[in-house]
Amino acid sequence: MTFVVSDECVKCKYTDCVEVCPVDCFHEGPNFLVIDPDECIDCTLCEPECPVEAIHPEDDMPAGQEAYIKINADLAKIWPVITEKKDPLPDHEEWAAVKDKLKYLER
Repeated sequence: MTFVVSDECVKCKYTDCVEVCPVDCFHEGPNFLVIDPDECIDCTLCEPECPVEAIHPEDDMPAGQEAYIKINADLAKIWPVITEKKDPLPDHEEWAAVKDKLKYLER
C-alpha cells in the first residue's frame, strides 16, 4: 500500500509532510504535491502532518477521489523531488475549504 495526495492539496500545497518523509517520495508541481508510489514505504508519518488532511492510504481514498491514485503515480515520474518545507501558496487559506479542485491542478 502507498499513500496518496488528494484534492485538498490543490492550490494550497502545504509542505509539512515532506520534512518527515524518510524516503523522499514527495514530488512538487506548480500548485500540488504528489507521492511516488514506487518510493513510498507506508510509514504513515506524512498523513498526520497535513493541515488540510490531503494525504490518504491508497486503499482508503475518499469517495470520488480515486483518480488521484493515478495522478500521483503519473506526475511523480515527471515532477522534481521536494525534501524541504516551503511556505504554502499565497492564497492557501482561501482554497483550503474548497472542494472538487481537480480542474485547478496545474501540470
